[in-house]
Amino acid sequence: MRDVSELPPPEWRVTPGLTPYADALTEMEARAAAVSQGSASELIWLLEHPPVYTAGTSAKAADLLDPRFPVVAAGRGGQYTYHGPGQRVGYLVLDLNRRGRDVRCFVHSLEGWVIAALAELGVTAFRAPGRVGIWTMDAGREAKIGAIGVRVKRWVTLHGFAINVRPDLTHFAGIVPCGLPQFAVTSLHAMARDVKMHDLDQALHTNAPTFLDTLSCRREIEA
Repeated sequence: MRDVSELPPPEWRVTPGLTPYADALTEMEARAAAVSQGSASELIWLLEHPPVYTAGTSAKAADLLDPRFPVVAAGRGGQYTYHGPGQRVGYLVLDLNRRGRDVRCFVHSLEGWVIAALAELGVTAFRAPGRVGIWTMDAGREAKIGAIGVRVKRWVTLHGFAINVRPDLTHFAGIVPCGLPQFAVTSLHAMARDVKMHDLDQALHTNAPTFLDTLSCRREIEA
């Protein structure tokens, strides 16, 4: 594997407005295929979607409580997730052939990236053993502020994360988010954090180089 410091940075794309989920999925899959073939650069893509429920490969029919919005089979790992306005979604098309064929390390590093970005905004977030995602304390209880769901095809990553900035939290009531009914979902707005989407994007951008250094992730896991 090459020294990751030698690799060119991925394209950084921020799309304004609302991007239909199906359109984003089609574009992301095409980009991943091109990255696999060596005909396109890697991509970190930040966007928002109209309201939609997406089903991961482990989704259970009983966890779809009220399909008030379109339901799309996403092909990523995990269970049901909601996407909608006020939520920052990040799609990562990265070549693990060059960065390290270690999915566990990739997910660990991805979680660390989001946690570091939230810390810059004054929010303490953390990993929870046995529960993939980004967690925080809200009114004295553990609550989920960010979802993680990835797919790796031919060692190129797809999908990524979703961070709740100011979505309508009542929309999560149509599903059992990530199959965990005992945990609430929260947002930066619900925690009285006056954070704009641009603020989060900037924090993510600042911490992206550390995230891309997957070797540091490996050392952290083994420490």
